[in-house]
Amino acid sequence: MAATMTNALVLHKTQLPRFHDTFRAAQYVRMSTDHQRYSIANQAATIAAYAASRNLSIVRTYADEAQSGLKIENRAALIELIDDVQSGHADFSHVLVYDVSRWGRFQDTDESAHYEFICKKAGVKVAYCAELFDNDGSLMSSIMKNLKRVMAAEYSRELSAKVYAGACRLSSLGFRQGGQPGYGLRRELIDEGGRSKGIMERGQRKNLQSDRILLRPGPLNELAIVRRIFHEFVHERQSEERIARQLNRDGVANLHGRPWTNWMVHYLLENENYIGNLLYNRRSNKLRQCPKHNPPDSWIRSCGAFEPIVDPDLFAKAQKRMQTRYVSVSNEEMLKRLRIRLKKSGRLSKGIIDAAEELPCASLYQLRFGSLRNAYRLIGYKSARDCNYVDSRGERSKIIDDVASDIATRVEALGGQAAFNKKRALLILNGTLNVSLRVARAWKAQGEAPIWTIYRRAFLPEGLILAIRLDEHNKSSLGYFVFPTLEMHELRIRFSDVSSARLHRYRLDTADEACSVIIKAAMTNHAFQAKTGPAKGRRRLVRSKTKSAHARHQ
Repeated sequence: MAATMTNALVLHKTQLPRFHDTFRAAQYVRMSTDHQRYSIANQAATIAAYAASRNLSIVRTYADEAQSGLKIENRAALIELIDDVQSGHADFSHVLVYDVSRWGRFQDTDESAHYEFICKKAGVKVAYCAELFDNDGSLMSSIMKNLKRVMAAEYSRELSAKVYAGACRLSSLGFRQGGQPGYGLRRELIDEGGRSKGIMERGQRKNLQSDRILLRPGPLNELAIVRRIFHEFVHERQSEERIARQLNRDGVANLHGRPWTNWMVHYLLENENYIGNLLYNRRSNKLRQCPKHNPPDSWIRSCGAFEPIVDPDLFAKAQKRMQTRYVSVSNEEMLKRLRIRLKKSGRLSKGIIDAAEELPCASLYQLRFGSLRNAYRLIGYKSARDCNYVDSRGERSKIIDDVASDIATRVEALGGQAAFNKKRALLILNGTLNVSLRVARAWKAQGEAPIWTIYRRAFLPEGLILAIRLDEHNKSSLGYFVFPTLEMHELRIRFSDVSSARLHRYRLDTADEACSVIIKAAMTNHAFQAKTGPAKGRRRLVRSKTKSAHARHQ
């Protein structure tokens, strides 16, 4: 009997069962600008108390700071949370949220339920820590949860209506609403008593709700440029594009510090701010929906809100000229005018079209007929310019897609990660190595050796460039170059077989060799960054691999 009792008290297992995910939780916090009680710290404190009372351990935090809950597109943390849950990478069984409104103020309550259902389907429970109901799927909790979702959406609608009405009232009183002013204008901050608090710099915002913003004329040099643009457009009959081109030649930067474009000049010419008027509600974007243009009778116009920069008569003449230039004409009429201009000029180009008063702008011809070449073809004109570059754009895009797909497949087969941005021709490997793909086309003058060009593009992140060199006829691949972006000092690299010493050490003969170099760089990128830093490590890696490839051939 004693032996039996003894054996009954023996613990046969030396280790208690382990629960890997049962008590692990992630917290999602979001704060817009609607109320201080929704600060990240307050949400985290409430969530921490909830987790402690239920023996939950918070292992991950997803935070969207200063983000509206109307849509998911701008909420990177919530998108990451849903992706982790769907992909099976979530190492937690609970998602803790302060309340239903922090999950989102989606105008369609089914959208809010959809994201919660994704978590539920993956075995992850969403808990609302500050609500008085437990999200357990019962009838009462379901009713309360849906009611809270409707209330959260309605709160945003009511707030939007109040903000819109207030903005319209202030605009009618002559106070500036919206973002940055145009070129030659500045924002002056005034307090509730009408006293000036100084000129606001670009990017600055007011921090008191009682403060107001007035528009004021800017520096004298900018005012002179504004008046010059109106004078050249009205009296000298110059086009927007020609004005922009001359401003850039003269080294005049726009309000962003960048070169002018014809659309910037056009916007300046039609902006009533330059005659002292304020316009509001021309476009509306309520509740983060698609922007829409409002009819003129719903615009809020405050006339004479501040000192005009341009004479009103000159401004009126500019509007009249733009109206006569931008009247709606049929395709047949556009082609007829283009034939007449061809007879007068003897040839056609984008510059000739834009400079001609009787013709719509070249971009309108491109929009109506698909391209300028199509418009030329319809009137029987063949440009002397070689447009093969435009015609072969699809072929080059396919070459880049195929190479990117090949590299991504190989990296993923080795356990790595690959993401391809088609618009920027950018391949991101393991989240750290950027590979920019370029196609180097050949150009050959009569009796000369072919020359290849690699263009930089406006967006070039630090990493590697994979350049695919085409043959003389620009039909098939002739070779490859893999080199660091640090070698791209200028907007383009031009080389020939004779003068390719600069890129010679980066040259590879086959696609397999180029892929191997990039894959090895991706798989060892972390180690090289830790030892030598990003730029230095990547350059050393590419050079060593390209040298070894040439050694094999030699």
